[in-house]
Amino acid sequence: MTRHEDGQRLDNYLTSRLKGLPRSRLYRIIRRGEVRINGSRCLPSTRLATGDVVRIPPVRTAHDANNTAPLPKALKMLDSRVLYQDEHLLVIDKPAGVAVHGGSGIPFGVIEALKRSSLAGEFLELGHRLDRDTSGCLVLARTRKALLSIHEAFRREAELVSKVYLALAARKWLDDRGDHFRIDHPLERYRDPLTGHSRMRVSSIGQSAASQVELVRRFDSACLVKVHLETGRMHQARVHLASVGLPVAGDDIYGDSGCNKALRDCGLKRLFLHASTLSFNHPENGQRQVFDAPLAPELSDVIEKLEKI
Repeated sequence: MTRHEDGQRLDNYLTSRLKGLPRSRLYRIIRRGEVRINGSRCLPSTRLATGDVVRIPPVRTAHDANNTAPLPKALKMLDSRVLYQDEHLLVIDKPAGVAVHGGSGIPFGVIEALKRSSLAGEFLELGHRLDRDTSGCLVLARTRKALLSIHEAFRREAELVSKVYLALAARKWLDDRGDHFRIDHPLERYRDPLTGHSRMRVSSIGQSAASQVELVRRFDSACLVKVHLETGRMHQARVHLASVGLPVAGDDIYGDSGCNKALRDCGLKRLFLHASTLSFNHPENGQRQVFDAPLAPELSDVIEKLEKI
């Protein structure tokens, strides 16, 4: 046990150590007394203290197999995408097409790759999440104290965290909107009956969600916008923009297939959604931190081609 795990629940500690082990099996080995703290039986809710000796029985997990498998090319490049790092935080520019963590048929994610890299230390965990197909600012915690601070900040997003995304909307900006407007549509999570995947939709019985949309640039058949997220619901920017007739270009779930097809002629091969700016107070000194991720080259190229049309 290190100082980073001090005060952590045993079940949460084991979850972080035994990646890929089903929760049901984890609780079973605790109940059977196979897990011991300082030689004594324990409960899932037992809080750990610095210096505790935790005995974990030998178990094989999916994570063990992943650790011996070669990393995909995209994940090998993560050390070149560091935007900021200190002893408390690591901020990277996550590439599109890479999940933040493995699971559901995805053997590797950002966190698994970073833990195998030179950037890993005693402790490294995701501070928040980005969709697999979204690029941009992603924060990881290098201490448990920083992790708890980041999680608390993101729970109180509107007051403590500022998140700005750049998106290409696959339709023209309407003049009656002015240059800025606010979307205040509740969002509900549901299960897609065809794929079984979780999706989001605007619904009066959903959770509150708000986004500020600002025009950046007009094109003949599209527009570049900034989306300031006041809340952090799953797929919020994509669903909110689609709900007001500005579907994100390249979005195969909530977008417009006809518009997406037309934009492929401009070289768009992915979702045009980028977490460009992230700001919050540093978990150790409280100073405001602002992180900026430049627009990926494949997205900048699309903008250049649209300007020439």
